[in-house]
Amino acid sequence: MNPITSNKSSIDYGSIPGTVYLRDEFWSRYLELANDVIIPYQYDVLHDQAVNAEPSGAVRNFEIAAGRVEGEFHGWVFQDSDLAKWLEAVGYSLQIRPNPDLERRADELIDLIAEAQQPDGYLNTYFTIKEPGKRWTNLTDCHELYCAGHMIEAAVSYYQATGKDKLLGVMRRMADHIDSVFGPGDNQLHGYDGHQEIELALVKLYELTGEEKYLKLAAFFINERGTEPNYLRNEWEGRGRQGHFNPLPADRIDLSYLQAHKPVREQTEAVGHAVRAVYMYTAMADLAGLTGDEELLAACRRLWGNVVQKQMYITGGIGSTHHGEAFTFDYDLPNDTVYAETCASIGLIFFAQRMLRIEPNGEYADVMERALYNNVIGSMAQDGRHYFYVNPLEVWPQACSHNPGRQHVKAERQAWFGCACCPPNVVRLLMSLNRYVYTQRTNTLYVNLYIGSELTTELGGTSVSIRQQSDVPHGGKVRFELKPERQAKFALALRQPGWCSEMKISINGTLTKFSGLHSGYVMLDQVWNPGDIIEVDLSVETQLVYANPRVRADAHKAVIQRGPLVYCVESVDNGDLIASLQLNRQAGFKERSLEDLPLGSIAVETNGFRVSADDWEDSLLYRTEPPRSEAVRITAIPYYLWGNRGRGEMSVWLPVCEG
Repeated sequence: MNPITSNKSSIDYGSIPGTVYLRDEFWSRYLELANDVIIPYQYDVLHDQAVNAEPSGAVRNFEIAAGRVEGEFHGWVFQDSDLAKWLEAVGYSLQIRPNPDLERRADELIDLIAEAQQPDGYLNTYFTIKEPGKRWTNLTDCHELYCAGHMIEAAVSYYQATGKDKLLGVMRRMADHIDSVFGPGDNQLHGYDGHQEIELALVKLYELTGEEKYLKLAAFFINERGTEPNYLRNEWEGRGRQGHFNPLPADRIDLSYLQAHKPVREQTEAVGHAVRAVYMYTAMADLAGLTGDEELLAACRRLWGNVVQKQMYITGGIGSTHHGEAFTFDYDLPNDTVYAETCASIGLIFFAQRMLRIEPNGEYADVMERALYNNVIGSMAQDGRHYFYVNPLEVWPQACSHNPGRQHVKAERQAWFGCACCPPNVVRLLMSLNRYVYTQRTNTLYVNLYIGSELTTELGGTSVSIRQQSDVPHGGKVRFELKPERQAKFALALRQPGWCSEMKISINGTLTKFSGLHSGYVMLDQVWNPGDIIEVDLSVETQLVYANPRVRADAHKAVIQRGPLVYCVESVDNGDLIASLQLNRQAGFKERSLEDLPLGSIAVETNGFRVSADDWEDSLLYRTEPPRSEAVRITAIPYYLWGNRGRGEMSVWLPVCEG
């Protein structure tokens, strides 16, 4: 087994610039929504005070565990993680915008969490309240380390925002307890959690504290996974082949669902539960970057390639089936029975960010951008109070209601979920979005996302402030104003997005010629002076995108895409029976605004056809006479906006004809 090593390889793990503030026309609205609506709304939900939302029980569970009230545990075995993710989002929010009232509320919850911690450092409300004698006996199902990981992430975020270390102290004690229970020693458990998360959280704790024991523990969990004798299989056998969610004895345990079917370095295909997979890949990339583990990095590259080249939806969604919320096999990407859980896309963004830290590659940023602008923000309604758990690419509301095979797909966003992992995950990503715009490698600053922002970092031996202004996603104009404290030489690496066919760059008003791309980036390496201006013009074209013919679900179909935004058609604009529409491959596109969509958003119109149902009698299901087509005008809107104007049909992919 590869031991943890110092980073003596060729791997240079880039950093995330620490002082980045978003000032962006598109994203600032989401940040304001998150601060003003989503975080307060989720606070009410967690306290069971939100109207028309399923009870959470998360805060009450901690009150019971702390001895403040009496009662029974409510919710899923991983209910603690909802509160943890909310606290993590609060930490990111307070880093951006101080809010004494929000900080007070968070401090009160942290006091409660500290009261619920057991004398030996253990923290988990389910096992404290409901099964106090069964700690660490069902790692396969019970998410103890998963919940601990999310609370560690919350502790790191909150400490970085406020300097207050109470929650950090709580979770360091919990991490130390875990370190005493798990490891290679004779009196330790050689196990790992069925749902990965603790690994990437321990890396964050290591990066904050500098304590190598946390990095070693993360590496232990990754290295041990899938090895023989298989811990999870033996644990399952020892429980009489019974599970937490299915107490009846089973014939087999699906270790591939848990990514524990073989050691991680031997895995070549993304299998099993999609969220667990990408959380694991994120931690693998972290460890590869921090320890110089080339073998682990090779596995990361293989798994990345399999996910994004063979198992990813055009919206950046991953996970093709609701059976296990899982990957299935290469090119199996059904649109109507899709899963594409929001958390899975968020995990894919985490993975992409870590890979960008390891090696600059435009593909990582392209995927990060695709998932962010489509699947992730499309999961949340524009009011910030309603969410999709599943993110379909085709919806027929009647089928969602009456076909058991599609009932996991919802035609309307929900106020909350009994299993509510996704809503707090969305808000913690939004509030930490400033950490995804740039990466830095010594004297080179890489611009991964074109999002208006203000950044201060050190480049070329001096402090440099950079202001980015951006029209993306609706336009392609980007402007950078550089303000080094003094003249300095450093490089600015500008990504050419995969959707951009032409990129023009001017420096101080003079058009600049550049000689090709370096892994998807244009390198501007020169001496910079205070006040230098870089202007970028990214071509933003509306175009049809086609799927690999091996994707059977998309055969003879195309998607409308404009810049990073995938488009879809809804019945509110195009009438019912969306499946009868056909795109004309030769038709052009006209862009316009719609009054019932947010200001600045762009709808696309094109000529197409509709197979008419008017001449079909209700009693006629089949006939030999071919159906009649009629010319129609088709209106498409950005996918992230679908479902905000009432319940109706929707489709991303449409059949294409030659016209």
